[in-house]
Amino acid sequence: MPDLLIELFSEEIPARMQAQAAEQLKKLVTDDLVERGLLYEGAKAFVTPRRLALAVHGLPGRQADQREEKKGPRVGAPEGAIAGFLKSAGLSSLDQATVQSDPKKGDFYVAVVEKPGRPTPEVIAEIIPAIIRRFPWPKSMRWGAGSLKWVRPLHSIVATFGADGDEPEVVRFEVDGIVSSNVTYGHRFLAPAPITVKRLDDWMAKLEAAKVVVDRDRRKDIILNDAKDLALASGLELVEDEGLLDEVAGLVEWPVVLMGAFEERFLDIPDEVIRATIRANQKCFVLKNPATGRLANRFLLISNLVASDDGAAIVAGNERVIRARLSDAKFFWDTDRVNGLESRMPRFQSITFHEKLGSQAERIERIVRLAREIAPKVGAEPALAEDAAAFCKADLLTEVVGEFPELQGLMGRYYAQDEGLASEVAAACEEHYKPQGPGDRVPTAPVSIAVALADKIDTLVGFWAIDEKPTGSKDPYALRRAALGVIRIVLENGLRVRLSAPLLVSDSRDWGETRLIHSRAFGDLVLPVHLIDLLSFFADRLKVHLREHGARHDLVDAVFALEGQDDLFLLVDRMTALARFLDTEDGKTLLAGYRRAVNILRIEEKKDGRAFTGPTNAALLKEPAEERLAAAIDDVKPRVAAAVAQEDFAAAMTALADLRAPVDAFFEAVTVNDPDPALRENRLKLLDEIRAATRGIADFDRIGG
Repeated sequence: MPDLLIELFSEEIPARMQAQAAEQLKKLVTDDLVERGLLYEGAKAFVTPRRLALAVHGLPGRQADQREEKKGPRVGAPEGAIAGFLKSAGLSSLDQATVQSDPKKGDFYVAVVEKPGRPTPEVIAEIIPAIIRRFPWPKSMRWGAGSLKWVRPLHSIVATFGADGDEPEVVRFEVDGIVSSNVTYGHRFLAPAPITVKRLDDWMAKLEAAKVVVDRDRRKDIILNDAKDLALASGLELVEDEGLLDEVAGLVEWPVVLMGAFEERFLDIPDEVIRATIRANQKCFVLKNPATGRLANRFLLISNLVASDDGAAIVAGNERVIRARLSDAKFFWDTDRVNGLESRMPRFQSITFHEKLGSQAERIERIVRLAREIAPKVGAEPALAEDAAAFCKADLLTEVVGEFPELQGLMGRYYAQDEGLASEVAAACEEHYKPQGPGDRVPTAPVSIAVALADKIDTLVGFWAIDEKPTGSKDPYALRRAALGVIRIVLENGLRVRLSAPLLVSDSRDWGETRLIHSRAFGDLVLPVHLIDLLSFFADRLKVHLREHGARHDLVDAVFALEGQDDLFLLVDRMTALARFLDTEDGKTLLAGYRRAVNILRIEEKKDGRAFTGPTNAALLKEPAEERLAAAIDDVKPRVAAAVAQEDFAAAMTALADLRAPVDAFFEAVTVNDPDPALRENRLKLLDEIRAATRGIADFDRIGG
């Protein structure tokens, strides 16, 4: 079957746009082909700095013929309706239509429209210009006198169609004066002459000969392998960087790896600063000395051509730029160390954190107060936590972080170490930002934990207080990430911290009595309404986190619904035990019995307009089955309470399992709605006792399945 080759040749496409553009071209073209009945076997997109291409394999030579029946008006319908039907069906008279009968609707006209399929090249010639004109570049431009918008000036279009072994035809169309052809161009400097191509394999081979590697993944492999080999030959190791590799693969069509050097005196700068400087300014890779574990005074650059001097001039040019940039970085580093962290702190008073939340200095004071409060709860020394919180943001005002914001935190650690601050303080300066995403590690040192929790909780409480909460997909202050960070720090470190306590410490404002409400959901605390809402937000984030790790969100609901459940670690422990219990036969049967009891209660309570709450009257227990159930409940409830108090949730579930048999026997032997009103009421109260017994573990009403 025939194949299609499309190539859009232009000036250099920004590297950051290339991968997405290739996927979009593939989707737009294949979607339009399928929509027109042209199914294909496979498609692959290609992108280089100067071309965007697509190969579609196994297309039919033409569209299939189509036959469609178009239903018209009833026989005898008004003349206007008849005329409209003839026009829409493409008929000149009713003689070209047929009449069909329907037992209910009577006779009506039907037009049989036969539409012959068009040759595939004709359809392609219609599709591609439209796609080019509507292509969704993040940014585009116009040039010359034309109206076309493209990411960079478009020079030529290749469009060929044909079966393997045949001479493919050129799919003829024109876009803003650019006429499609079978001519492309090789490397800008090494092989700029025009090249006539046929289909995919011919196109790839001829461009390879013209110093263009069209497959982006292959360019990446060439760069990575050659870089590793060149580093190894010098006794060094490549510091791999996937993001940089993606970028440089989009900057070259014929990658050539070269090695340069810089003065050893620059190795006094922290490795991360050297790497950031070389990466940001010259898109070069750094190398590590395996003997020391630190960076070597070497770098690798990726050239886009084979130079006659083996790249000596290219290397020398990069060395000059890198030397200048490292000189700047060394000046920043030395200046920051001379000035010190403490001298910078007063400047925070004039820097606004948020217009409704005060200055950065006020925020730091809150973090200090909260870190000191949290420290004993996480095993940290309060004085160290206080020092770490006081200095954790200081590096934001340094020259290095001003130049490389991505190094914030890390540079705080370096400066703290340089000034002789405690190692725990230095570590917290770096780690208090963590985790910054689902793949990032959480801090584990107690001081780092205290400051990280304080930083994130202050952020959340502050923005909740001014009603700047996430809405839908919008979360400009990364509050979901902050909440998830708190959850991960607590769970992964096994911390026993009730969230309501640090939230209240952080929320130091006087909200007035009208803003305070009593919350049974969180341990009979009196909290500002926004903090109750924030605790609910934590519950939602916890559900998302646990669901992503395979847990059932309904069990989180069931456990979180109990009073005082703001101890996240204890909550998850309880939920895990509940999940194991419900997977057993005892758990499943008891849940079924519970639901039956609660359903009866709800119906009767609605009928009577009142609630039936225990305890039961022992004198009214007439049937042996209800006596056994009452005795079992009296035995199980204190055992569950004692086990929960000891946080032994497995034992609590074992105790709860003892209700299974008495509950089953009760429903088999006892009629709840007895004609005697006193017996009926007592038995309904007994059903409520079942509900009360399970409430020691979770709210079974919220359990699904």
